[in-house]
Amino acid sequence: MRYTFLLLVLFIVTSCAPIRVDYDYEKTTNFETYKTYNYYGDIKSGLSDLDTKRLFRALDEGLEARGYTLSETPDFFIDIKSVEFQQQRQNNVGVGVGGTGRNVGGGISIGLPIGQSQLGREIVFEFVDENKTGLFWQAISESNYKPNATPEKREAQFKAIVEKVLEGFPPEQK
Repeated sequence: MRYTFLLLVLFIVTSCAPIRVDYDYEKTTNFETYKTYNYYGDIKSGLSDLDTKRLFRALDEGLEARGYTLSETPDFFIDIKSVEFQQQRQNNVGVGVGGTGRNVGGGISIGLPIGQSQLGREIVFEFVDENKTGLFWQAISESNYKPNATPEKREAQFKAIVEKVLEGFPPEQK
């Protein structure tokens, strides 16, 4: 019973892929001067038009919750790029055959991949101040991507990505 429970917990933990985010920013930037934003008009997000709208909605909600306002004359612009990629299989099972005898020994081992490869999506968020510093903040997120997901699940995924991305904006400056 205990062994089954541990296997179930292990399966749940490995099946829920986290959203990973890396941040980078210009250390000399005064983030308190930024209150308004807008998107570049020629964004080639790499997403479908519907997914781009979902991502913009989620980002608007997240920035608005942090006190930023969408404006025609913004303090900074946002550029978004994304790329789809095939994730490497992480699960393998080793099968071994060996023999021992008086003076004879040997063995063979092969790794068999388990499960299917998954699609991943990397989304790059860049905040750019065209008047002062240029690119001043960047976040790169990686997460699983399911092309056949329902619109509701896609929207929830984009909200989760944006929430994780905006955890690092504005950065704590010392």
